[in-house]
Amino acid sequence: MEKKKLTYKEAVLEIEEILEKLESEELDVDELAERVKRVSQLLKFCKEKLTNTEKEIQGIIEEMEN
Repeated sequence: MEKKKLTYKEAVLEIEEILEKLESEELDVDELAERVKRVSQLLKFCKEKLTNTEKEIQGIIEEMEN
């Protein structure tokens, strides 16, 4: 089965869901470390996505100027 590629929007939504659970104390201690690790992975993904998008846009702008 093919794994679905994560989008920026999906990553942000998942981060928000986890944070809501943390804030409302819905997560038990057994899940806490796992969820914090997942948020860390999602934040890294989002940062890379934003950096790559910024580079791509900058390249497009430079092409338009030439």
